Amino acid sequence: MPVTSTTAQRADLRNVAIVAHVDHGKTTIVDAMLQQTHAFSSHGEVEERVMDSGDLEREKGITILAKNTTVFYDGPSAEGETITINVIDTPGHADFGGEVERGLSMVDGVVLLVDASEGPLPQTRFVLRKALEAKLPVILVVNKVDRPDARIEEVVHESMDLLLGLASDISEDDPDLDLDAVLDVPVVYAAGRDGRASLTQPENGGLPDNEDLEPLFATIIKHVPAPSYDPEGVLQAHVTNLDASPFLGRLALLRIFNGTLRKGQTVAWARADGELKNVRISELLATKGLDRVPAESAGPGEIVAVAGIEDITIGETLTDPENPQPLPLITVDDPAISMTIGINTSPLAGRAKGTKVTARQVKDRLDKELVGNVSLKVLPTQRPDAWEVQGRGELALAILVEQMRREGFELTAGKPQVVTKTVDGKVHEPYEHMTIDVPDEFLGAVTQLMAGRKGRMEAMANHGTGWVRMEFKVPARGLIGFRTKFLTETRGAGIASSYADGYEPWAGDIEYRTNGSMIADRAGVVTPFAMINLQERGAFFVEPTSEVYEGMIVGENARADDMDVNITKEKKLTNMRAASSDTFENLTPPRKLTLEESLEFAREDECVEVTPDAIRIRKVILDANERLKANRARARA
Repeated sequence: MPVTSTTAQRADLRNVAIVAHVDHGKTTIVDAMLQQTHAFSSHGEVEERVMDSGDLEREKGITILAKNTTVFYDGPSAEGETITINVIDTPGHADFGGEVERGLSMVDGVVLLVDASEGPLPQTRFVLRKALEAKLPVILVVNKVDRPDARIEEVVHESMDLLLGLASDISEDDPDLDLDAVLDVPVVYAAGRDGRASLTQPENGGLPDNEDLEPLFATIIKHVPAPSYDPEGVLQAHVTNLDASPFLGRLALLRIFNGTLRKGQTVAWARADGELKNVRISELLATKGLDRVPAESAGPGEIVAVAGIEDITIGETLTDPENPQPLPLITVDDPAISMTIGINTSPLAGRAKGTKVTARQVKDRLDKELVGNVSLKVLPTQRPDAWEVQGRGELALAILVEQMRREGFELTAGKPQVVTKTVDGKVHEPYEHMTIDVPDEFLGAVTQLMAGRKGRMEAMANHGTGWVRMEFKVPARGLIGFRTKFLTETRGAGIASSYADGYEPWAGDIEYRTNGSMIADRAGVVTPFAMINLQERGAFFVEPTSEVYEGMIVGENARADDMDVNITKEKKLTNMRAASSDTFENLTPPRKLTLEESLEFAREDECVEVTPDAIRIRKVILDANERLKANRARARA
């Protein structure tokens, strides 16, 4: 907001976002802030990572949705007052970049958390760039300083180098950027799990010399500017997030930039399509700790929730009906990966009781996702029962499918594809900047793996700790199915992460999988006899007594081509006793593929059948003769 002569500030308020790479401790440090400001009642049972409220977030250990909480700080730095600090916990994964952009639109400063051993990683770069583009002041917190492999001083230098590099890049497009202000970054040393922070650098592996998070609170109050507003300005409140309540219906979370919002007030709702509509605020809720409590009014700089506007969506503005002044819509980066999601068309569809199988139910659920997820797009396809869903990355789309599966939907999900652009008559595809940390013994294997996926090595560094850091530029489609292979090659020891790095000309064909599929040639029940006879041909994905259908993929062939197999073959019964009776102990246990692994495994002519009870891979065309005709037609074309 431009500062004018009439600008005033709310000294009793701070809005700050906590940004970091995945697993660097954002959610843990928010836990400690809540506990030290007594946000939890003394008798209340407190879970770890309270901000990761979703089941999927807890299972995967990552933040998926941007959430806000409020702490009321009355420590020494508050000078006898109570300062309200609104904390936005943002995801650390670039696939959920829409959440990050939304979170940053609500705040006046950023706490950048960096692991004391791993240092800044690609997603650190991604979220930091977004913060600098929004001209937000940054506080650097070096977390996990008590790790035995901590290298605190080097990590501070690497973080400052990253800040300088990003600021230089951005200043080319934005000459008004104040480089000195960007680099004047306070550094706090913390151990979030122990709830301790200090402004003095501890020994590597040692705890901060302070018993609590007071230095962190003091730094936030000093360096994050108080929200500024125009006392004579009209009401302007920006919708930054959505939620739902079983009693109140849809809730719009918004940051008030100017004016005062009251319960029962009639306001102008500026919609995304430019239409203005008068609506009444039926309920106003403020955040206290992790709970929402009813409020009568809220002023500039505050983050509140309102009820009573059914179709409101992210980026829209509530403003004054007499003198409407809408704020600009939130802009997010374009999607890079797409996936076709449709109804379940397999012969086993609708077997489970109470599942949602119709096209109308699936389309309604996708439309509902669009309301709260600004980085998704849903486009029609040639089929009325399938839609192309575009998102930021493979993980974001897999999370959507997994959430729908848990809600009782049956779906067919196609292999993820990249969203291309045509520039000067040539096809361009999205590229990723990939950073890989591996023990140096796997250097050759990783280099070979990336070369096969058209990756170009741009930098390599050896810190002398037995680990090597490599940086690659690689087509986004080269990373589809990459993680499983990477973890196998590095025996689970490698760390890989990436962020979007623009578009470049199409890199040519990429070989994703060297092995073919084993395909069931008829419907029936899997028999141990058939599996024992076939197990030399490859690895199975199904167990004995599983039900299969023609065209379903039951395993991975050891050779490159697909193979139709009869996995339901039964042993002929005779009255002769065989000395070599079937020994099921010799049967190799099948591989259980997760949803992400199934999507990675599928080829272009294959898709994944997702039901609440099972995940199966199948051919898009189930009939073997029809498949053969389609393959011949494709070869001729």
